Amino acid sequence: MKIKLVNFAIFSFVIFFIFVNPIVAQPISILNKTYDLVGEHSQEKQYFLMESKLITYALDGTRVGADIFRLRLKCVPAKIAGKEGDEYTCVRFTLQQGDALETAIPALENWTYVFKQAGIDEKGQVCGIDHGQFENLVDSNGNTLPPDKASHVYNTFIDFHTFCNVFAESTTEGNGIQNLKKIGQKIVHAAAFSEAPVNLGSNVSEGSFFKNGEITLEFKGLSVVNGKYCALLEYDSSESSLKMIMKPMPNMEIETVGSSHYQGDIYKDLATNWVQKVTMNEVVISETTLPMPPNKINSIVERNILIRNVSEKEIDSK
Repeated sequence: MKIKLVNFAIFSFVIFFIFVNPIVAQPISILNKTYDLVGEHSQEKQYFLMESKLITYALDGTRVGADIFRLRLKCVPAKIAGKEGDEYTCVRFTLQQGDALETAIPALENWTYVFKQAGIDEKGQVCGIDHGQFENLVDSNGNTLPPDKASHVYNTFIDFHTFCNVFAESTTEGNGIQNLKKIGQKIVHAAAFSEAPVNLGSNVSEGSFFKNGEITLEFKGLSVVNGKYCALLEYDSSESSLKMIMKPMPNMEIETVGSSHYQGDIYKDLATNWVQKVTMNEVVISETTLPMPPNKINSIVERNILIRNVSEKEIDSK
């Protein structure tokens, strides 16, 4: 009987290593695998929903208000569009201010532009996004957007391309996602300490800027989004700074200076190389100087962003 029990134990041990152990060993081989995160995009149209929520706090921590910016974006790859870069169409852009009803921004509906590459173009425009499109924006109720709201509308597009192109695509100079080959690797991104102008039209003057701190990009692991196997990447920019000079009317100047820390995750499809999801959390602490009492106002703003790669049906239904 003892011999039979010993033989049964040995048999069970052999069965475990034959049938169970490969399942245990497989994740280890996946974790040690070398990955290429910068292959060419597949040639299918892509659709994105982006929600950017700004929460303003009083200095005692009380929530003062919240605005939600929603962007619905369609992308046609350059080869299909027959353009020099991917063609993007803003299907619809809406803004919900506080408890008010959500309103659309007619000037941006079905607005199309071509994204060629990250960086600043010959006109001083970030990512080639046309500043003129954001001049004197009004909502669907005919109300003119204040300069700070219009600036956030513009920044929504800049944020989208920063996460989906600057961080999720290869860089022409310096470190980028192309340097991340294995899970656990971490780099200081080429965009670290870069400074971008944020002047916009006649309301936000030249001299306004956003300067990144040290930006790290880490290959954290693997995940599944939309049923697709994705590389999970974390970006983190600490000690960023900003300056904004606004002129809401002639002979009146308002200057805001502050600091920012933003971080989040990017989920990039390993098969198609399209981003499937992005998250971002940012805290901005700033001081605004006014030409009249009270001369200085301090504010704390939290920004939360969620970008989702969705179906055409979903983007049309929103």
